[in-house]
Amino acid sequence: MDIARRFKQNPLLRPSDLRPGIEGMEITCLLNPGVFRHDGKTWLLLRVAERPTQKKGIVSFPVYNKEGKIEVLSFDENDPKLDASDPRVIGYNGKNYLTTLSYLRLVSSPDGISFKEETAYPPIFGEGELESFGIEDCRVATTDEGFFLTFTEVSPVAVGVGLIHTKDWKDYTRHGMIFPPHNKDCALFEEKINGKYFALHRPSSPELGGNYIWIAQSPDRLHWGNHKCIATTREDMWDCARVGAGAAPIKTEKGWLEIYHGADFNHRYCLGALLLDLNDPTKVLARSEQPIMEPVAEYEQTGFFGNVVFTNGHLIDGDTIKMYYGASDEVICGAEFSITEILNTLK
Repeated sequence: MDIARRFKQNPLLRPSDLRPGIEGMEITCLLNPGVFRHDGKTWLLLRVAERPTQKKGIVSFPVYNKEGKIEVLSFDENDPKLDASDPRVIGYNGKNYLTTLSYLRLVSSPDGISFKEETAYPPIFGEGELESFGIEDCRVATTDEGFFLTFTEVSPVAVGVGLIHTKDWKDYTRHGMIFPPHNKDCALFEEKINGKYFALHRPSSPELGGNYIWIAQSPDRLHWGNHKCIATTREDMWDCARVGAGAAPIKTEKGWLEIYHGADFNHRYCLGALLLDLNDPTKVLARSEQPIMEPVAEYEQTGFFGNVVFTNGHLIDGDTIKMYYGASDEVICGAEFSITEILNTLK
């Protein structure tokens, strides 16, 4: 039951549309952007993944070293200690590395279709030990106090959630890791509920539990507690392997509407919806039985990592959700949904 109205101009952005931001690298993927309005335009905060140009017989990938400089590691593809079977992760001698290094990059558009870079707004790179494998998958919460960015910090020791605040997209205040490892897919509610801030997040527990959506509350967006699990995976369904939040929940008359991603054990990613109580968002009122969007377009089925639609950014105009999403872990696309139509699919 795919009810997405895809932009006819899809894909809106491909890796070849941008120049690499790191010297000596090539852009491998453009991935699911955070989305916001600023200066009368639509902006995407892209996750850009880069790696060295690959040479025959050699597997190369970038990391930040202890001095905070980008260093390239290279291995012979026939090395028995090397596992390069996953295009996203390299295993070598018992350690895991990412095949690419991700950072965040701003593009803008007057019409929400044709995007270009703004040279006055520099990229956001990882900083420090906990971001030495880069930063990924940023959600942007637009509030009266400015913009709050939640993103995944990746390093050899952990994956956790970082927070950055900005008012002008030029000066940034970094607040460090707000959800400790292993955690990702953090989406902030854009307003307080009963005097508290709320956030969706995704801790992982492979031994007991799984990759589920949780909710937490905070007095200041920095210190989080009262954690509750609100959505688990469902056996033999489209979201049986893992689930995670998309962008900031949307306030509707029926409740908080959250578009989330779910994957099966074949790593096929679809989108569904959760409806949360307006006054107590720890209460789930309804959930999609079938996906509201599936990877059915050619550009969603083939790419760096195929059969993927993944979003963490949208804009709201009345009943319309204008959603921007990553397809096949390679290109950026757009689609529209009717809020009413989504609500009508929920039980």
